[in-house]
Amino acid sequence: MKRLLFLALLATSGQAQITNINYFEANFTQSIVDDQNKTIVYQGHVKAAKPQYALWEYKSPVEKKVYILPHKVIVVEPELEQAIIKKISGNFDFFSLIKHAKEIDKDHYLAHFKDKSYYINLTNSTLSSISYKDEFDNSVTINFTKVDEKKKIERKDFVPNIPEDYDLIKE
Repeated sequence: MKRLLFLALLATSGQAQITNINYFEANFTQSIVDDQNKTIVYQGHVKAAKPQYALWEYKSPVEKKVYILPHKVIVVEPELEQAIIKKISGNFDFFSLIKHAKEIDKDHYLAHFKDKSYYINLTNSTLSSISYKDEFDNSVTINFTKVDEKKKIERKDFVPNIPEDYDLIKE
């Protein structure tokens, strides 16, 4: 869950000049490579808005929606007919982190958070990928396509729709 929270918030950056952006929407491909060189690839769509709102819609290999809201994460898993609600202690100020990321060169930045390094790549001043090692030492790369940083995203887009017959798991 921590990884999903960070990724969702990281995706809201859009560009290194975080103070200029309030919204982020894109398709994504997330590749995770373990220490035995096994790879799993997820694909989907993400939308986010300042300060801490994000929705990761995973389309394959499984469908699920991950809502990042102030103080909680909600994962809706249709295949399992369940929703997991997890409280988050404290607010994570992602935009401040990105604002203080160090420029490596014109299109490459390095950000640090909780003893981890996050490599941020831009293409034409737009967020194109993020790479890092997760808590299991897996190599994670998220590539973004069809990025839109100007489309206003309403808060109602971040309200989960949980069917009444789903199991609710609170953590």
